[in-house]
Amino acid sequence: MNVDFTKGNGLVPVIVQDSTTLQVLMLGYMNAEALQLTIETKKVTFFSRSKNRLWMKGESSGNTLELIDLRYDCDQDSILALVKPKGPTCHKGTTSCFGEKETKGFIYQLEATIDQRISENAVDSYTNQLYRKGINKVAQKVGEEAVELVIEAMDNNDVLFKNEAADLLYHYLILLRAKGYRLEDIEAVLMDRR
Repeated sequence: MNVDFTKGNGLVPVIVQDSTTLQVLMLGYMNAEALQLTIETKKVTFFSRSKNRLWMKGESSGNTLELIDLRYDCDQDSILALVKPKGPTCHKGTTSCFGEKETKGFIYQLEATIDQRISENAVDSYTNQLYRKGINKVAQKVGEEAVELVIEAMDNNDVLFKNEAADLLYHYLILLRAKGYRLEDIEAVLMDRR
């Protein structure tokens, strides 16, 4: 892809978005060298207008942005960088320079927490303990929670119904992880059906 750096005197704006939550994290600028370095290292690098030099996000804080994908707008004069942030993005310590609210919501945060507990093999984590028991135990737990939800759906206790629905969703996310899928994969199936 040929990016048009001429319109911005050698710089193009780069919108940085969390690839999991789709939350917009920040806006920066790249020149051709910063773009090339970003592609090569898979670490987002900008051209700092205030420092007048290349600047890898997180070079001093450690809060880097791992590149997942780059997308270019129709005029090829701006970039969307989909990233996996390693810590807060904003220099003020917040997730985003535009506030804390995540666009895809809490379910994706929960999925990330489940992934973290399993990846870190957290011994005191119920999530990790269930996952380590294997796919049969995880699937069995999802089945139990589904039955409990159906039973509560027949009654008029909204609190119990919502709690069972939450239990089912939580265990379903563990099952997805055990099968090697993510919630986004299931979203894609539903979107294809639309």
